[in-house]
Amino acid sequence: MSVNLAPFAPYLSVVLIILSVVMVVMVVVQAKGNDISGIVGGESSSSFRTKRGLELVLYRWTIYLSFAFFLVTFVTFIALGQAVAPAG
Repeated sequence: MSVNLAPFAPYLSVVLIILSVVMVVMVVVQAKGNDISGIVGGESSSSFRTKRGLELVLYRWTIYLSFAFFLVTFVTFIALGQAVAPAG
């Protein structure tokens, strides 16, 4: 039993683009407060701390969106494969 996802391929592609833009924005917003010296290996003046409030909400939603991005990418890949595959 096979489900034909080919008619949904263009819509899934649009959803994939929207998800990727939202994920990029969320990651940039989270990284905005971090110092660049921590990325390149320099000493950072801040110590380890837990995420709280809005920072925790953004962190969790980034994880949820990345999972949704993976699923939509997988389904889009299948749909586009069915759209180009010869019938038979």
